[in-house]
Amino acid sequence: MTRILAAAIALLLWPDAFTPDRAWGAGESHPLDAHLAESYTGDLEALLERKYIRVLTCYNRTNFFLARGKPRGFEYALLKEYQKTLNRGITRKEIRIVFEFIPVSRDRLIPDLVAGYGDIAAAGLTVTPGRQKQVDFSNPYLTGIDEVLVTHKSVAGIRDVADLAGASVFVRPSSSYHESLLALNRSLLAQGKQPVEIVRADENLETEDILELVNSGAIARTVCDSHIAGAWAKILPDIRVHQAVTVRLGAHIAWAIRKSSPALKASLDGFVKSHGKGTRLGNIYFTRYYENTTWIQNPLEGSAGKRLAAYAPLFKKFAERYGFDWRLIGAMAYQESGFDQRKVSPRGAVGIMQIRPQTAADPKIGIPDVSSAENNVHASVKYLGFLRSHYFDDAAIRPRDRVRFSLAAYNAGPVRIRRARKMTREMQLDPNRWFRNVEIAMLKIVGQETVRYVSNINKYYVIYHNALERVEKREAAIEEVRP
Repeated sequence: MTRILAAAIALLLWPDAFTPDRAWGAGESHPLDAHLAESYTGDLEALLERKYIRVLTCYNRTNFFLARGKPRGFEYALLKEYQKTLNRGITRKEIRIVFEFIPVSRDRLIPDLVAGYGDIAAAGLTVTPGRQKQVDFSNPYLTGIDEVLVTHKSVAGIRDVADLAGASVFVRPSSSYHESLLALNRSLLAQGKQPVEIVRADENLETEDILELVNSGAIARTVCDSHIAGAWAKILPDIRVHQAVTVRLGAHIAWAIRKSSPALKASLDGFVKSHGKGTRLGNIYFTRYYENTTWIQNPLEGSAGKRLAAYAPLFKKFAERYGFDWRLIGAMAYQESGFDQRKVSPRGAVGIMQIRPQTAADPKIGIPDVSSAENNVHASVKYLGFLRSHYFDDAAIRPRDRVRFSLAAYNAGPVRIRRARKMTREMQLDPNRWFRNVEIAMLKIVGQETVRYVSNINKYYVIYHNALERVEKREAAIEEVRP
């Protein structure tokens, strides 16, 4: 595995990330992303009422990735700006609209969107006639994109697309590159020439993975978008970008939405006019993620990334002991402190999990010294388990909401959550559900802090949970190709 690929994977691969573990203990918990398995096909008005929009994306080093524990990337940055526009005018006493980013494999983007398991597909999708039969697209936020040939430096004798006759080219079947090569083959056959041999790449491979395989010499040729080729050519010394050998010219890249979402499309179209490439903000993000190679070259630069990897064994150890998913504890630690054991809050909370020493010293927890990372994580996870079993053991509460109530109580105290549930009942909402129910009452009691706290942890958990699976499958696919 090369340094670049290893670094990208290391960002997500906390130690032993893929060894089997008891993710959910004693039947008490439930994955916090279970709601994402529910199909829903509403348009913008219904999505705004639900207060969350699901974004199907792909984990890679330019569009969507984690750096120092935090989501970043071109698609992420643009859609977070769109989220801000949807939240304009919402007061501190109202629930804000949340975007949930769900990493999937490339071949699942459009099928899952159509089936209602996402609301926007955002992964650098080229608008093609084949795709337009299945989904609608927003106005493009990138235009003038060519699909160009990229080869290993040892490949010679290619001056134009006609020279690809009989050559093998490695691309994903779901990609627009595949469609382009099929069109090229029809042209070559009409001229009496041999078609291109299209080698089917595993759908778990991102374009950057394939470029890295070209750089290593494992494969000789691929096709990719010109802006992606340009970014990676700066740091992969053994690839060659053939700008004159194009299989598609002037392509448009846009967000995909269901054909039954005209209002969402209109809203996205309006947003793109002021935020796509060519606008000030669009140009800033394009330069940051496609022209500046910092994120590609240094995915673990900075102390936070090193701390994340260092603390992962503790997350796994105590999450298993008290029946939580270790990725939830990791998301919680990032929200609390950014993985910084040295942090001390004005309220006296300390360490990576920001637990108060008097809370940890209580006989129910019995860990008086939380100055070490191990004791800090131990006390916090034990306390979270205590909150769940002592205050939220009602059988009427779904397991996933028991976890959410426990997170809220960790932040605001169990007395406030009990009060919020009572108020929720008085408001004729469901006191046993957090999102869109108890959180509304919580806004009236303490404002945005606890609502944002639970929302952020849930959001980070969804990303960690899904991105880890994607990275594992990508690594397996890469090893299949390597000689």
